[in-house]
Amino acid sequence: MTFSLVGRCADTGMFGVAITTSSIAVASRCPWARAGVGAVATQNVTDPRLGNQGLDLLAQGLSAPDALKALMAKAPSSQHRQVTIIDAKGRTAHWTGTKTLGTNNVAEGEDCVAAGNLLQNPDVPAAMARAFVQSKGRHLADRLLLGLEAGIVAGGEMGPVHSAGLLVVHEQTWPLVDLRVDWSDDNPIVRLKRLWEDYQPQMDAYITRALNPDAAPAYGVPGDPGDDTK
Repeated sequence: MTFSLVGRCADTGMFGVAITTSSIAVASRCPWARAGVGAVATQNVTDPRLGNQGLDLLAQGLSAPDALKALMAKAPSSQHRQVTIIDAKGRTAHWTGTKTLGTNNVAEGEDCVAAGNLLQNPDVPAAMARAFVQSKGRHLADRLLLGLEAGIVAGGEMGPVHSAGLLVVHEQTWPLVDLRVDWSDDNPIVRLKRLWEDYQPQMDAYITRALNPDAAPAYGVPGDPGDDTK
């Protein structure tokens, strides 16, 4: 009931995941990323434990293929899982268990891997990977969202999607971008894209507020000493 795109920006070292599904709050359990290490998407009948476990294996120096092999060798009920992974060098790997739901497929591209299940057609992941690769040079968040949009255009899921998430990590131990639409009766990808468009102009200011508050811009809200809107 899910399709996702895991990617890396070779220029900046960012990693990220964009994901959407028909069930509620997909971003709370499926996308995982760690600065300087890589990213993982765990979906289908989801086991969230696989996210951090996969990142830990990458952090130990394993390549994406070796990390995924080690991860799934010990994963309970692995036949139900669909997992994708990318490492710090852009190497990718994927697992699709024998009990993955419906029409499912995976496609790899330069610095990305896309996967889905219960799809309208098996071409959806390839369209996502192609959109990501063709948008090289843009911010990683833009590229991941373009991939999700391409997945919808290519057919998407068998039914409507209701939740979506966008996760990007860069230089800090916390996410650079962590946006989500936990439920929408309309297209959650459209709402997620609007969130990103609203968040992006403020994104760097939040990093500055964390690392160097004295140099940070004012919030510009009522009660803020730096508010000049009064």
